[in-house]
Amino acid sequence: MQTRRLFFGLALPDALQQQIVSWRAQAFPADIGYPVAAANLHLTLAFLGDVHTEKATALSQLAARIRQPGFSLTLNDAGHWPRPGVVWLGTRQAPRGLLQLAALLRSQAARNGCHQSPQPFHPHITLLRGVTQPLSLPPRDFSFSCDITQFSLFQSMQTQGRTRYHLLDSWPLSE
Repeated sequence: MQTRRLFFGLALPDALQQQIVSWRAQAFPADIGYPVAAANLHLTLAFLGDVHTEKATALSQLAARIRQPGFSLTLNDAGHWPRPGVVWLGTRQAPRGLLQLAALLRSQAARNGCHQSPQPFHPHITLLRGVTQPLSLPPRDFSFSCDITQFSLFQSMQTQGRTRYHLLDSWPLSE
């Protein structure tokens, strides 16, 4: 039976992706880590792992039933997790709508047999990978904002040694 590596997440508007990539180029040395491509910048809500078609269909049907208002997302924090080598962009104060949506999706995923990390949800966008050495973080004088009006199901695909995320489906958040 064929599986696909899936996750629920928030896609970022193209203009915001480009702003973040420009800021990253100014804020971090070019020779550290591996930058995540602009098209791959996203915020994961619930990682599902390798999922069979039937389970993916069931999770999509559950996602389609979610009724929750949209929210504004402000990205104004950055950090470094040395162990996995990740430099991230996040939010100092996560909006309640974001936390509720992630909790709901993670709960549905767990009830349907998708292992969920015991770590608390830390909303972030991965900027760089492979950064295992200490680095100086930029001053906290940055802020990027966007309105979140939908969430999506993505497939993580390896193509020619590169990871890319393919958007499979999206569901609106109410006004």
